[in-house]
Amino acid sequence: MDKLTIVKVGGKIVEDEASLKQLLEDFVQIAGYKLLVHGGGRKATDISEKLGIETKMVDGRRITDEETLKVVTMVYAGLVNKNIVAKLQALDKNAFGLCGADFNLIRSVKRPVKEIDYGFVGDVAEVQPDILNSLIEQNIIPVVAPITHDMKGTLLNTNADTIANEVAKAMADHFEVHLIFCFEKLGVLSNPDDETSVIEEINREDYLRYKEEGVIQGGMIPKLDNAFNAIDCGVSEVVITRADNLISGGGTHIIR
Repeated sequence: MDKLTIVKVGGKIVEDEASLKQLLEDFVQIAGYKLLVHGGGRKATDISEKLGIETKMVDGRRITDEETLKVVTMVYAGLVNKNIVAKLQALDKNAFGLCGADFNLIRSVKRPVKEIDYGFVGDVAEVQPDILNSLIEQNIIPVVAPITHDMKGTLLNTNADTIANEVAKAMADHFEVHLIFCFEKLGVLSNPDDETSVIEEINREDYLRYKEEGVIQGGMIPKLDNAFNAIDCGVSEVVITRADNLISGGGTHIIR
């Protein structure tokens, strides 16, 4: 089975020209087929501010009202997505930018209102991998923006980590999938105050023990829950690392 590496990037990486350039130069050196999933929340916040649209966040999640949906669609599926595609073309790598509405790639359901009304936020219901397979087989790199749709004509803002996770699971029937989450730390840390205390490998038993001991807590818990969910659904390996270590083999490897 052919190898497919799915890389998820976001935050400062996609908004800073120098770090994005370095990330993409490293990304194209990865052997085998590749797919990129990106975020871009800070850019959306900056543009919302310039347009006089208030940004509301709850536990790191963006409340997406009608006006905010317009901004995140323009930024994620437009500005950030096409900027990445153009830079990949400059590296002589053919790329195609798309969001979940294109080719019916990712269908979501609007998140139900419970304690919080998140507005036009989508929870992934289904990924159609055929179009991604078709692009990849033509040596075209898909670049996926975190906007999905509900099959009723409504776009939905969807968490980019979740998009990467769900796409990886959908592609695992067709490829040996390796999923890499790039974020600001070197990996999962055994001591949050020591940047070098990277846990190099974690299996599920390790994870449960670290969580019980309080070594792993906060925002890392949902990230690792997603990682083990991907492993359970056929993804070969998940790596959590810093963007500048993309091809060094560093970071934390989540394994069966």
